[in-house]
Order: sequence, then structure tokens, then C-alpha cells
Amino acid sequence: MDNAAIEEMFSALGPVTVKRMFGGKGIYFEGRILALEVSGDILLKADTESAGEFEEAGSSQWTYDGKGKLVKMPYWSIPEEAFDDPDEMARWVRLAYEAALRAKK
Repeated sequence: MDNAAIEEMFSALGPVTVKRMFGGKGIYFEGRILALEVSGDILLKADTESAGEFEEAGSSQWTYDGKGKLVKMPYWSIPEEAFDDPDEMARWVRLAYEAALRAKK
């Protein structure tokens, strides 16, 4: 996904910064990472407080194989309905930013 499309997706927050990292991109707002772009997919940050909402909305958690052990990362796919509704997208983006604020520095 190109940076302009990412910036538009997160416009409800304000200007985001997109940085290349690990073959993908990190998406930051006010110095906090709130999302990743991995293989063309945007994954939003969640924590114990918000992960249940992502799961209930049908999102999937990002995992990878770490030397034979499944590693769960605190990033979730965007619920499908958000792609067709800017207000829904804004809601999920804000949830990701709130999780980023709660994360330890």
C-alpha cells in the first residue's frame, strides 16, 4: 500500500508518519506506533483492553512462526466493514491509537 493511501486511511487522527521497517512499514501518530503495513495489509495495534473488540469484529491477530513456536503480536487486521465506512475506519484507528498510548515506552 502506498503512503498516500495509508495517510488517507488514518486521516481521522491527523497527519501520520510512515517509516519503512522489517520489509514493511510502521505507522506513527504523535511519535507512537499504532499500526503496521505487512505484505500490503494494514494491522492495527491492540492490547488486552481492546483486543476483544477486534476479535468480536472478526479481525485476525498477526502471528508468525518463531522457531517452531507460534508468536502472537499485538496487531490485528482491520474489520471488513471499516473499509466501506470512513466513520468506522476512524473508530478503529482511534482504538489503535488509544492502545499505543497505553503501551509501555
